[in-house]
Amino acid sequence: MNDIAAPFANATTVTGAAALPDTRGQNLYRADPVLAPLLKLYLAPDLFAHIEPKLDGLGALAGGRLDALAGTADRNPPKLHHRDRTGADVQSIEKHPAYEEMERLAFAEYGLAAMSHRSGVFGWNAPLPPAVKYALSYLFVQAEFGLCCPVSMTDALARTLAKFGDAGLVGRYLPGLSATDMDTHLQGAMFMTEQGAGSDVGATATIARRDGQHWRLHGDKWFCSNADADVALVLARPEDAPPGTKGLGLFLLPRVLPDGSQNHYRIVRLKDKLGTRSMASGEITLNGAVAYLVGDPGRGFVQMADMINMSRLSNGMRAAGLMRRAFFEALHVAKHRVAFGKRLIEMELTRRQLMKILLPGEAARSMLFHAAAALQAADAGDEAARKRIRILTPLLKFRACRDARKVTGDAMEMRGGTGYIEEWPDARLLRDAHLGSIWEGTSNIVAQDVLRATLREGALDALGEDLDRMAKAAQAAPEFIAARDRAFAFVREVAAANDSAHARQSASGLYYATAAMVMLWEAAQLGGAVGANRAALARLLLVHKLQARDPLAPAPQASEGALALYLG
Repeated sequence: MNDIAAPFANATTVTGAAALPDTRGQNLYRADPVLAPLLKLYLAPDLFAHIEPKLDGLGALAGGRLDALAGTADRNPPKLHHRDRTGADVQSIEKHPAYEEMERLAFAEYGLAAMSHRSGVFGWNAPLPPAVKYALSYLFVQAEFGLCCPVSMTDALARTLAKFGDAGLVGRYLPGLSATDMDTHLQGAMFMTEQGAGSDVGATATIARRDGQHWRLHGDKWFCSNADADVALVLARPEDAPPGTKGLGLFLLPRVLPDGSQNHYRIVRLKDKLGTRSMASGEITLNGAVAYLVGDPGRGFVQMADMINMSRLSNGMRAAGLMRRAFFEALHVAKHRVAFGKRLIEMELTRRQLMKILLPGEAARSMLFHAAAALQAADAGDEAARKRIRILTPLLKFRACRDARKVTGDAMEMRGGTGYIEEWPDARLLRDAHLGSIWEGTSNIVAQDVLRATLREGALDALGEDLDRMAKAAQAAPEFIAARDRAFAFVREVAAANDSAHARQSASGLYYATAAMVMLWEAAQLGGAVGANRAALARLLLVHKLQARDPLAPAPQASEGALALYLG
């Protein structure tokens, strides 16, 4: 026997299901040992008890039927039709029945876009807090990413309209946006991007002309997700308004006018996208489309920023969900795949790779629920919380979305060549993950927003005060305090010097320092195996994300405690 063949002499041939471990049919809520304990920490006991059956039901859907629907919708993207069967000039977007069923699940059965805006969803006698919405959406997105964009935009549009719209507009459109009956439900969208005005929103060229009680919009919007939404918020520049963002107004654009006729804009074509293939994104030409002014005509961008920030939080949630699903797939393969006579999980390199996949996802999850708590307090009038959410939002959007791109790629590698095949979830997770860093501001733009929040709004100080409280509660070790202080000092230095070249580096440090402290606080509150897991993960963040090491020296040994919780 030659030397090459020797290591394989005693290997057992494995075929079929044993060779290709499959997660299909598993309940993604029950398979997650951390989600329930975390929610018990962030939700009141009676609310958690009330909502857990819904989490369990959605977990079963996400691991089975919803996952199958998502795969079907991904393989059958929407189609744009310019005329109806009689030849009438009526545009429509044909969606696959699998996508329409997912719409029913998201908007009607689970009320994901409604629960923040009215009572009665799941029989609860008040609007549900952000942590509930994000927990359910976190499960949903583990199966379907594309539809979560329309869900997020509908939710965010309802919030922005309620805050800034006049009573007539709110009364006309908010009930539909927050409906869970598909016959009366309205979907929302945000039409902002133009060819010459992507991140540079101040370059918006769409013109608004007053016409009696409403306005007429003229121009082209280059990237409009949920292109056939019932209503959209649109940025446009009123005639004679000044240049830049200060001259922009915010307008509500209905698809159908009050008399039942189609509004005056056309969907030119649908985008052929890398990911989110299930959901229709298109280019739109506004030909004197009727629209209604929302709020102050000179504060359109400021008001739209409220919707953008809610979408950014949703992007962070989606990134966290994608990373959780990616880790779940990789762990399942590692525990059940046999190679060279061993399960992959028995191999040290596999365990190290799994921990590298696990760590960013768990950091994002902790940051998500920490941000959800801050958002709830801010909406209740807490000014310090308002400042915290102002900086937590771009932090989460920036770093979690970038981390998801690498995590989904590493998880695909764990499944090997099979993971590259579209029949399995890995390829779709990877394709979808790349969108998060582009939607609602690229990484460069969002990292610089962290500096703006630091320099102009006192947000960093408010975050620091909250982390001080957490550090005391967790009795944080001195090295954690030192890392946090260095991260804060670096952000202040970069912001004060307007040093945009280091915006991303400083934002990354602040994100991981904050996540480590939040995890330590969670560990102290939870105790037991889950608490030990959070503490071990916080230590890994400190060592691998916040401390220097020699790239030509052996890497620090990863804590097995960070993985132990998932090996049962």
